[in-house]
Amino acid sequence: MNHSEGKTAKSIEQQTAKIPSDVYLWTAVTAMATSLTFKLFKQDHRALFIGQWVAPFLLFGIYNKIVKTEGSD
Repeated sequence: MNHSEGKTAKSIEQQTAKIPSDVYLWTAVTAMATSLTFKLFKQDHRALFIGQWVAPFLLFGIYNKIVKTEGSD
C-alpha cells in the first residue's frame, strides 16, 4: 500500500523541521525547573500542571528529529 501525508501535515512538518531540536529539550528542562519551583513554594496544583508539559515537549522533539532525518514521506 502506498500511504502519503496530506498537504496540511507536509506544510506543518516543513515549518517545524526548521526548529532546532535543542529548543524542545530546553523547553522540557525549563518546565521541570518551573514545576520544581512551584512545588517548593507549596503551589502543588500549578507544579503538577506545568510538570505534565515535560513529556509532550520531549515527544515533540522526537517527532521533530524523525521528520528531519527521515523526511515527511
